[in-house]
Amino acid sequence: MKKNKSPGENISLKTKKSEDPLIMAWLNSQTNLMDSIRYLVENEIRQNGVRNLQTYIPMERAGLQDAAQQTAVAAEADDDPLASSSSEPEAEEIDDEDIEAWS
Repeated sequence: MKKNKSPGENISLKTKKSEDPLIMAWLNSQTNLMDSIRYLVENEIRQNGVRNLQTYIPMERAGLQDAAQQTAVAAEADDDPLASSSSEPEAEEIDDEDIEAWS
């Protein structure tokens, strides 16, 4: 049976040997790891309430590297004015020959 945690008690975390490099970079960039994790937990509770997150996490999920690449591609598309042209296509001109062909 799992023991309930009490305020002020230590918790331990262990990374996987195959941990995504972006996760390791995030962990290593935190000056106060526990406060950063607490912030993420607070946001999860605000959005979804208190729940066992394991029942919502998919068994297989896309890695962060894939997500980072997709984000980079999307950002490049946003910066490319030709890729995201919102103007309407140019209207085709109709001349007398076209009208005669339709008759």
